[in-house]
Parts: sequence; C-alpha cells; structure tokens
Amino acid sequence: MGIITISRGSYSNGKFIAEQLARELGYECVSRDIIMEASEHFNVPELKLIRAIHDAPNLLDRMNYTKEKYIAYIREAFYDHMRHSNIVYHGLAGQFLLQGVPNVLKVRIIANFEDRVREEMQREGIGADEARHILKKDDEERRKWSSTLYGIDTADPTLYDILIHIDTIQAEKAVEILKAIADRPCFQDSPQQRQVLSDKYLEAKVTVALLGKFPGVKVHAEKSTVMIQMENVLFMEDRVKEQITQIVNTVDGVKEIHVGVTPMDID
Repeated sequence: MGIITISRGSYSNGKFIAEQLARELGYECVSRDIIMEASEHFNVPELKLIRAIHDAPNLLDRMNYTKEKYIAYIREAFYDHMRHSNIVYHGLAGQFLLQGVPNVLKVRIIANFEDRVREEMQREGIGADEARHILKKDDEERRKWSSTLYGIDTADPTLYDILIHIDTIQAEKAVEILKAIADRPCFQDSPQQRQVLSDKYLEAKVTVALLGKFPGVKVHAEKSTVMIQMENVLFMEDRVKEQITQIVNTVDGVKEIHVGVTPMDID
C-alpha cells in the first residue's frame, strides 16, 4: 500500500506505464481526475485549472492572484485524494505537490526526442517540423511553470527515486521494475505519511478559505495546528488577526491557530 507519482513528457509511454503499474499493484490510477474533482467542487471550468498549473503566470495572474487561487483549488482536491493512499498518480505536478511526504515513490519517465516526434506525427497527422515545434514548446512550458511556481526544474534527477529511459528498457519491463521497487517496505504507507498528507490537506483547505480576502497568505499545518503568516500594515494587525481567526475557525479539522503579521513595505 502506498503512493507512486510518475512524471512524464508527452508521448513517453508514461500513461501506459502508470495504468499498467496500477493494475499490477491493485492501486487506483489517477491523472485528470484531480482537475475534474476540483472543477466540480469549486465550479471552475476545467480548462482554466489546467492552464493555471500548466502555463507560466502572466502579469495579470500575478496582480489578481488568479493562478494562486486555482492552484489552491487543485491542491485541496489533490491532497484529499492522496490521503487515501494506494494510488499511482501521473497527472500534473505530482512530484512537486508530494515533496516532503515520506514513503512516496517518485518516478520520471523519459523517451528519445525523435521517438516522441514520430509518435506525435502519427497521432496528430502532422509533419516532423510541426511535431518538433509542438513538443519543444510543451517541454519548455512545463519547465517554465515549475521554475516559476516552485523554483525547480522538472528535469532535475534529484527530484526522483528512479529515472527510466524508454529505449533499451521497454515500457512493459519498466512496469515490472517499478512494481518490484514499489513492493519494498520503504515505499509502503506509514503513520508519518498519513499525518503529513493530513496536514497538507488541512493547509490547502485553510488556504482556499483565506485567499478570497487575504491573497498571498502563507499557511502551514502541523498535527491540526495551523500557522498563518501574511504581510499587512501594522496598524491593521489586530483586525487582520481577528478576521483570519474567524475564517479559519470555520474549517473542519483545525484545533489551534497562530497568526503572524509581517510589516508591509509601503515605500
């Protein structure tokens, strides 16, 4: 029993590997389900949520916190799902959202670029130059949002427990290798994993509750204690703390609240 996240580029056989691995392990295979759940729960078009987590933020996004809000919705749906364990996740941002969660098997699947080009050509009925352009643009967008949102490069091998190059190792063999690794005790769920996921789920719920009135707020949860930090002018500190506390008290699972206000630079 555990959680596996598979990071993949377009046409790298990652989807096939994730689905087969989940079937072999008896796990749930999850991808766009998270986006669909967030879309339904928060009444936001699915496409807007996908763009929020896939595209790099523009100036308007930064000004009105649209991307931050949509990503908060996705995080809440994501952690709600992950805390039930027995999951192979191959959707967007899994390797980032599960950072700091113990016993998670993090996998990166890569394939030769020209193999991906041929697959794109075949599936989309386009020429080689157009296929290369599309794949390069897609890869660059993924790197851009990961760098902007998390300060991390998706190609960094230290983010993963194992990196598999689909070439000499075929997709079917990759499934066999990953199943053997996933069965190891170090990748089984644990009380510590469940606690961390519960904390992250609570963080996400509190963040969603606060973002409408307090954009830019930072939330951390630990064993049902919620710590909140934000910038504001000092003469508003008491009022801000009172408002935040009132909002957070409406969130299920919160036992204790600590609010800190950092002086805002108004020069």
